[in-house]
Amino acid sequence: MSEIAPSKRRRAPRTSYLDGQLLMAMPAMSDKRFARSVISMCLHNAEGAMGLIINQRADKVSFAKLLGELGIIEKDAEEGVPASVLDTTVQIGGPVETGHGFVLHSSDYSTGKATVEIDPTMRLTNTLDILKAMARGKGPTQALVALGYAGWAPGQLESEIQANGWLSCAADPDLVFDTDLELKYDRALSKLGVDPSHLVSYAGRA
Repeated sequence: MSEIAPSKRRRAPRTSYLDGQLLMAMPAMSDKRFARSVISMCLHNAEGAMGLIINQRADKVSFAKLLGELGIIEKDAEEGVPASVLDTTVQIGGPVETGHGFVLHSSDYSTGKATVEIDPTMRLTNTLDILKAMARGKGPTQALVALGYAGWAPGQLESEIQANGWLSCAADPDLVFDTDLELKYDRALSKLGVDPSHLVSYAGRA
């Protein structure tokens, strides 16, 4: 896990940017990596945008295996780690820096400078400290562990939204941290009163 660059820690004005929002891919999305994806936007400013896909499972990686590979626990030695933590689903956060981990979590945990406040209810941390805390049962109340992220160059996301590639709505922690990944896309659209079968759009890219 690598620390977020200081230049990207600045909070973007809520009136202009989408940090703290959810993006939902339109049904015509041509990039299969983002088909039916729901993305929790973590950072969005004049320098670009960054978010985590919150409904794609990393099928070959368990949280226990991840902790073992990082040396946080002995491999195959899960004793002492809370069962609720071991049940954490590792997700695919996006196609950028897939070897790096990110934890989107509730606001009751912080590591200081390595933690970014997204909104009053959610924060983002990408150092090993949070995984060590989770393994001891001292981590945040709610957490989503993801490998990689979705990123956009300056102005790219705005262009994709104008081309009808994405819909957006306010983030809902209950939806973000829900463990039923298969329902998140339809749930997110329902927040806008949208029926996926009625959507007709052009595809976007990220």
